[in-house]
Amino acid sequence: AKGQKMSKSKGNTVDPLGIVDKYGADALRFTLAAMESQGRDIKLDEKRVEGYRNFATKLWNAARFLQMNGVGGSQSIAAPEAELPVNRWIIGEVVDTLALLDRAFDELRFDDMANTIYHFTWGTFCDWYVELIKGAFDEETKRVAAWAFDQILVMLHPFMPFVTEELWNANERPYELIVAKWPEPQAQSDPQAKAEVEW
Repeated sequence: AKGQKMSKSKGNTVDPLGIVDKYGADALRFTLAAMESQGRDIKLDEKRVEGYRNFATKLWNAARFLQMNGVGGSQSIAAPEAELPVNRWIIGEVVDTLALLDRAFDELRFDDMANTIYHFTWGTFCDWYVELIKGAFDEETKRVAAWAFDQILVMLHPFMPFVTEELWNANERPYELIVAKWPEPQAQSDPQAKAEVEW
């Protein structure tokens, strides 16, 4: 955590299997990706791993909440049609997040990819969208929520393969998440919906 060189004599070596046992493989993978900045040493702090374990728990809780409200797996790779501003807004946010991810991927900036999907999943989807649609699960909202959550699982899968595969298979699927197509929403950001929701 202090950036010291690992040494058995100092007793400051990190046992990855111990960390995996304590926090899970996905949390460790995500931590290493999020902290991987080109030309920089990683200062591995267990608190970061614990934080990303909490992120996996947040994702799990969101999946369970959606499932309890009748939201299953999406039937479409393209974004569903939406009339409600909150649904048009989240579709636009997925499109914007995907653009940032693709750019970071092209530049091999895994830290930017991890941080982009983290902030979208925790902040935009869980803290805002899920809160805004509570108690308003009509058919359109169920379709959009299912689609947006599936996009999150696909985008997050390279970083957290175990929890995302488990959540993907909680619904009937024709294929495994590992072979799912990378998102192609065929949609655009909606400035009017963004202004309405974020106002």
